[in-house]
Amino acid sequence: MPIFVYQALQTSGGKTSGEVEAVSRQEAFAKLRKQNLQPFSLTPKSDDGAARPITARSAPAKNVILSRSQVLLFTEELCDLLEAGLKLDRALQVIEQRQDKSTLRAVAASARQSLREGATFSVALKTASPSFSDLYCNMVKAGEASGTVSKILKRQVEFLTMMGELQRRVTSALIYPSVIFTAGIALLAIFMAFLLPQLTSLLTKTGKTLPLATRMLIGTSEFFAAYWWFILIILGLCALIFRHLTSKGEGLKWWDRTKLEIPFIGPLLRMRFYAQFTQTLSTLLNNDVSLMQAMQLIRNATPNVHLQDLLERLAAHVQDGAQLSRAIARTEFFPPTLVDIVQVGETTGDLGSALERSAKNYDKQLSLVIERATALIQPLVILIVALFVGLVAYSMISGILQTVSGLPRR
Repeated sequence: MPIFVYQALQTSGGKTSGEVEAVSRQEAFAKLRKQNLQPFSLTPKSDDGAARPITARSAPAKNVILSRSQVLLFTEELCDLLEAGLKLDRALQVIEQRQDKSTLRAVAASARQSLREGATFSVALKTASPSFSDLYCNMVKAGEASGTVSKILKRQVEFLTMMGELQRRVTSALIYPSVIFTAGIALLAIFMAFLLPQLTSLLTKTGKTLPLATRMLIGTSEFFAAYWWFILIILGLCALIFRHLTSKGEGLKWWDRTKLEIPFIGPLLRMRFYAQFTQTLSTLLNNDVSLMQAMQLIRNATPNVHLQDLLERLAAHVQDGAQLSRAIARTEFFPPTLVDIVQVGETTGDLGSALERSAKNYDKQLSLVIERATALIQPLVILIVALFVGLVAYSMISGILQTVSGLPRR
């Protein structure tokens, strides 16, 4: 009977190795599992006593890039399999054995391999693909701590679906303004590059003094024609300097804080943070995660450095013994309605449900803010394009009219 050399994890967390006799590799796995061992290396033993590696199966790929829709599909399938009663290892194996040749198979194989090597599921996901965000992995980590991975994944499905829907609506709303803006820029470029030089040559031959608007338009056109390369270099250098200054340290904090104050964008970012904060905190608290641990997970999953500092101060107030509602009020960042809702949840002893209701309310407000912003963008872009085109047309027509009016009459 063939002999297999194995290395496995014990239930206590330690590693062990040895040999097992089995007809096939599958039977060897089954025997080891009956001994409460989780094998992560199993190779047949050759006649000379050395372990012969199996080369038929290549190592799973790491750092596979997934799109947002693929992350959602992977989460939905895994959630459905776990809710059907499958263990995590078996659920990943089912996804790995999908018939289509999608990248989901590679991600499932990589995560399953990491699990069998002793890694936690949250670490296995991050190793398998960087497309799983810090928030996603921290939520899974909280689910592992509370034993509710399937519930956490179900909440992630809802969150990813909502964010995908918001992104789709914003993209759809920006298509028409983008086309109008591009057409306006193209029209201005045609005026400046072709029509205006011909008009300038015609008007200067008359010897008449041109209107101020026309002279300014001609001067602008000549400047861009002569120094367009210099303008591009200056803009590129400014972009690089700005990116360097706002990529770390105090510059990054200033930029993250400033983004929250920009008209139109700031309210949207704030409302999105309120919705994400209440959704995540309610999910963690409803799954028996402690308040301090939940606060730390949310802080680690927040990309905005300014908001990270705010959450750090919030967690410090709670750790010092203050109630969450008072700590939130002390930051002077959250709206008063959230303070009241949290205070009611603390009074009734059901803070998780109170935050869940608040999260639904902020989801609606976020949708409303996006609808208003997208509805305002379209006329604003059209107005800006019409203003520039109108100024160019006025400058050209006024120059033509003044030149024509100065011609001698017969």
